[in-house]
Amino acid sequence: MWHVCSVGKVERQNLLKQKGCVVWITGLSGSGKSTVAAAVSHTLYERGKLTYILDGDNVRHGLNSDLSFKAEDRAENIRRVGEVAKLFADAGVICITSLISPYKRDRDACRALLPDGEFIEVFMDVPLEVCEARDPKGLYKLPRAGKIKGFTGIDAPYEPPSESEIVLKYNGEICASPDEMAAEVISYLDERGYLHA
Repeated sequence: MWHVCSVGKVERQNLLKQKGCVVWITGLSGSGKSTVAAAVSHTLYERGKLTYILDGDNVRHGLNSDLSFKAEDRAENIRRVGEVAKLFADAGVICITSLISPYKRDRDACRALLPDGEFIEVFMDVPLEVCEARDPKGLYKLPRAGKIKGFTGIDAPYEPPSESEIVLKYNGEICASPDEMAAEVISYLDERGYLHA
């Protein structure tokens, strides 16, 4: 049986003076997901807002340390992060996820966990060649050298979102800075009332 607590979501949001939601940042490896997530979190912190980042790499050190990179485990990785993000949102926290999350069905399943409007998908629309040129973790070299299989964007698919709430697009040499991209996300949250209860 589900146990109902006397302190609910509305009370927690009033306490924090903000509304809980999930900002789901998706894109290829090297697209800037973690950098933008950190910039959003830092700016909101400076404004007195409580956030928490669920970074794809970080959750694999604990919560999802038992999962591989096989298709079924990747789906389970996203499912678990979606469930945890839902709990943070219910607590009144602005939860920012930073995961490749390559499959539309997995992202849609996470969206379905939350009330309408509380799942805000942010697509880092950065071409593969740009991500591979950046390659901050040296990951693209591994599949190109034949050392690993099933790498998203190389020999495993990435299904770009078609209806994201926010698209942060790479525009050649005039690319917005992480702070400018973060400002776009924060403006969206502000306009929709998430930054006050």
